[in-house]
Amino acid sequence: MAKSVFYHAGCPVCVSAEQEILSLIGNAEVEVVHLGEARNRISEAEKAGVKSVPALLTPSGNVLHINYGASLADVKG
Repeated sequence: MAKSVFYHAGCPVCVSAEQEILSLIGNAEVEVVHLGEARNRISEAEKAGVKSVPALLTPSGNVLHINYGASLADVKG
């Protein structure tokens, strides 16, 4: 089974959501992508349907936008 992908930008809202997601789902089942550090993956997130971070991309392709930290436009700068 494919992993979920958790996209975030490192803000306090994102870090808190990351901790909760990893606690609920587990490190082995989630790939964490910090878009501020992995800017080359922003287009991947956009193509998947991510509009804001933090967001969780499920293995079935659904994007779950969690709380609101920043829009991808803000992350892109």
